[in-house]
Amino acid sequence: MVTSLVMCHTAEMTPEELGAVRALMDSAFGDFTDHDWDHALGGQHALVIDDGEVVAHGALVMRRLLHAGRSLRCGYVESVATTPARTREGHAATVMAALESLAPAYDVLALSATEAGVVLYEARGWHPWRGPTSVLAPTGIEPTPDDDGSVYVLGGAGLDLDAELICDWRSGDVW
Repeated sequence: MVTSLVMCHTAEMTPEELGAVRALMDSAFGDFTDHDWDHALGGQHALVIDDGEVVAHGALVMRRLLHAGRSLRCGYVESVATTPARTREGHAATVMAALESLAPAYDVLALSATEAGVVLYEARGWHPWRGPTSVLAPTGIEPTPDDDGSVYVLGGAGLDLDAELICDWRSGDVW
């Protein structure tokens, strides 16, 4: 087996590569939507490829977060998944390490964790956002209480993890 890590921007991916990643997302997440897919596009991708097959993926896209009167340039992690038959082999950790290496370009990294992902993220030093979450919607700031407790951050000097964190608007799941 020849396993490699590939880092690339969405614009550098072929239609076949994008199709393989989308198929991986559909197999890893039973409820992966077109909005979820759209959220993973337009940034940097980390792909673990084994014998020509994409076995793990994650993306880092640019977002804006508002915190304590500041607009933060955020690298937001999206669509981290491993082929179901290849879990627990360290591929997600490889993907996360590659995405985390891009942290110097941002004020903070953030993500919305699934229950299954929490162990991975906490082991890598990510911290849960303890304060309330909201979104800057077209109608103004709206609380997102269903997302409270699922947002994790890495880095971000001087952040008050107990204060409100507001994300920019997007279709589908805002976090």
